[in-house]
Amino acid sequence: MAEPYVLTFGPILKEKVWGGRRLAGLGKALAPGVMVGESWEVADLGSTSVGGGGGGEARSVISNGALAGRTLHEAMGLWAPGLLAGGGFPRLVKFLDAREHLSVQVHPSPAYARAHAGAHLKTECWYVMEAEPGGLIFKGVKPGVTRERFEAALREGGGGGVVALLDSVPAVVGECHNLPSGTVHALGAGVLVAEVQTPSDTTFRVYDWAAEYGRVGRGLHVEEALACIDFGPAERAVRAPAGAGVTRLVTTEFYTVDEVVGMERVGIAGDSCLVVVGVEGRTVIGQEGGGETALARGGVALVPPGVRGRVGVDSGGRGLIFRLGAGPTGVPRRGG
Repeated sequence: MAEPYVLTFGPILKEKVWGGRRLAGLGKALAPGVMVGESWEVADLGSTSVGGGGGGEARSVISNGALAGRTLHEAMGLWAPGLLAGGGFPRLVKFLDAREHLSVQVHPSPAYARAHAGAHLKTECWYVMEAEPGGLIFKGVKPGVTRERFEAALREGGGGGVVALLDSVPAVVGECHNLPSGTVHALGAGVLVAEVQTPSDTTFRVYDWAAEYGRVGRGLHVEEALACIDFGPAERAVRAPAGAGVTRLVTTEFYTVDEVVGMERVGIAGDSCLVVVGVEGRTVIGQEGGGETALARGGVALVPPGVRGRVGVDSGGRGLIFRLGAGPTGVPRRGG
């Protein structure tokens, strides 16, 4: 059996009506004329919804080393079968390119998921890699907006009333937005993000921007959304302070997100599973015992449990580390 090593994968590209062509700038091979909204970089789903993943399974295929041609699921079955306890690898990592606004939606709240067996939590995190002038991220509702006021806007129909109640912030390159289940949200047009999420596509839409873009609107889920939306303030964006270093951007019970900037080196203890994303410059994963994996902008690699080494970036570069769970990492928090 092959010993654990750093894995890279072929991307799974998803054509979307709201997608664009900018993922080519992250090294993704886009077919001519196809509008691609998502590039799934680390995925292990036995099935997907037609509206979310396009239907069917979505399993990343390894592109390097002794297990090239086999799936992430097979590799974890060999090296870390405990990670497959829920039926598959417990996180999904992807890039999103929003040429148009994505639908306004919410994922099940913890209370809703407990009460409905078919509903699953989806906590996600967006790291802004590119943003056109005026690009927005919609998240949460404006201060003072109540469930009753939001419901009235939904019942009246038309999107203007609902959109006017949403809070929005400028999309700023380098900022990170954590979106726990229950946060109503939409990725705005002109924004490209790296995302880590729990692998669920239980989604309740409240507005689909059909009139604005002349596209066919999908079904809405008013009752379910109202039962899930958290009407408190959304989490504020976080970014790393200027200068080289390591910053803990996000901590949840499902994952942590660290940003590595400029000539910093982060040790890999071998006791957890992590995903490394190249943001700017060159990001290098050095494996103890020899060998290194270099990632350009848009490159993604998975470091399985049992691998020891270091993650570093070249001077002026940036990389992200998504670590499964919120366990100890030895990485201090910088900024806020």
